Amino acid sequence: MTQLDGVTKPKTKRSKRFLEGRAPKLMEDGKSAMIMKGGNTNQAVTQALKDIYALKKPSAVLYKKKNITRPFEDSTSLEFFSKKTDCSLFLFGSHNKKRPNNLIFGRLFDFHVLDMIELGMEKYVPLSEIKASKCPEGTKPMLVFAGEAFDVDAEHRRLKSLLTDFFRGPSVAAVRLAGLEHVLHFTALEGKIYMRSYRCLLKKSGCRTPRIELEEIGPSFDFVLRRSHLASDDLSKLAHKQPKALKPKKKKNISRDIFGTKFGQVHMQRQDLSKLQTRKMKGLRKRKSQVVSGEPEGQVPKVAKTES
Repeated sequence: MTQLDGVTKPKTKRSKRFLEGRAPKLMEDGKSAMIMKGGNTNQAVTQALKDIYALKKPSAVLYKKKNITRPFEDSTSLEFFSKKTDCSLFLFGSHNKKRPNNLIFGRLFDFHVLDMIELGMEKYVPLSEIKASKCPEGTKPMLVFAGEAFDVDAEHRRLKSLLTDFFRGPSVAAVRLAGLEHVLHFTALEGKIYMRSYRCLLKKSGCRTPRIELEEIGPSFDFVLRRSHLASDDLSKLAHKQPKALKPKKKKNISRDIFGTKFGQVHMQRQDLSKLQTRKMKGLRKRKSQVVSGEPEGQVPKVAKTES
């Protein structure tokens, strides 16, 4: 492949197919994540990266070698690996005296870092220490966010969007009931983020609807917010822009209220209501005396007094 004026031109059919696969699509493929560790790590950070990789598989790439880089100071290394592996999400783990047990969740737009948030692990229970049957690989999880901070604080709102992008899995048209068996629960409370992983158990309830119980399967994290690098509102809006071809076409004279009720407006020509055929009732019939005297309808005719 040769590059002229910033445009890559393929020389072979194989390179042409490669570039067509990387080209923008109307319906993008599922997002993949690259998981890597920094120059200084410990056993807890290494095991945490492996456990999150197990939750994210198969849409993830795990780097086993150390990468001497600092994402908040220089992100060129992350952008290089993102372009190489075609990943738009990343998780970077590191450990030092100033920031121990450090995890950085981030995402990229057009192979440039869009936003990233640094979380510190205060408590961590590995996947192997929780003795319970695990969910199959590639199970699409259900994400639950609890806590007022996810709706009020701007940084927590961006963290919610970032975690949703990272763990949501591929987009599917339909989901069967038996496939809803993995739950990731995030709770924001008193400046900390609690992450728990559960498996849904469908129990007999005596009726058609099963009784649902949650069993913790791990891993379990207690995070604290540290540094953050958030994209500007304009750049974030550009990254979330939806193509015109995917936007639903507006239908004329059809609207919906806040409850989703559909209303339609019908245009009709002006009608002469005086000639409108109404229902025939005895009470609406004209009396013979009204017809003879020519009195308007609805008035009682006057009766002449007779002397006795």
